Amino acid sequence: MKLDTRLLAETPEGIAILLRPAGVVPRGLAYSLDFFIRFLAFGVAAMFLARLKGVGTGLMLVTYFGLEWIYPIVFELLPGAATPGKRAMGLLVMMDTGLPVTPSASVTRNLLRVADFMPLMFAFGMASMLLRRDFKRLGDIVAGTLVVHAEQVRLAGALPDAQPLAPRVPLTRAQQVAILHLAGRARRLTSERLDELATLADNALPPPDYAPGGTSPAPIRPGPRLIAVAQWLMGQR
Repeated sequence: MKLDTRLLAETPEGIAILLRPAGVVPRGLAYSLDFFIRFLAFGVAAMFLARLKGVGTGLMLVTYFGLEWIYPIVFELLPGAATPGKRAMGLLVMMDTGLPVTPSASVTRNLLRVADFMPLMFAFGMASMLLRRDFKRLGDIVAGTLVVHAEQVRLAGALPDAQPLAPRVPLTRAQQVAILHLAGRARRLTSERLDELATLADNALPPPDYAPGGTSPAPIRPGPRLIAVAQWLMGQR
């Protein structure tokens, strides 16, 4: 258990979720890929802007500023919550409460890359990550953010419509994937067969009489409850 780096986070709504923070190696590889992308983009821009002489020099400085500071913030605030490098490594940025990263947190964590870089080659940032179980660098500590592994889940089909419901207990990544895959097959199963398979996950599903607004008039079958949890896992909250 001491070697397990998974974290149990609780959202403001009281929902507990399991997160798997990314360590130094995948984050270093992601940063290297992003650096190469920025270097290539700046090189292409400089080739054209150099012809403009004085004005071109000013525009190159603006381009460098945008690639160095605006680039990560823009990508972290997009739906994928990750720069191209992080996305290639299967990572994303989120708040340490499990919620999507906020604009202020993204700006803070990226501005503090200056402190992480000190005294040379991200020495402070790497030391901080290696000494913490959640692998937070200094910018993440101040901003309250996490970089986590985000395995892509491919569904067998579209999820049926349902009112999202939170799971009864924290789910591991494997359990979340299993629920999503089963819910993706729901349209190809009879309601009886779906209920039968959903009972295998009954301990993780909300109680049959649970509803966000109070107690429902009739117990909810296992199948619809599993689909409701799948909708919640997909972010429909």
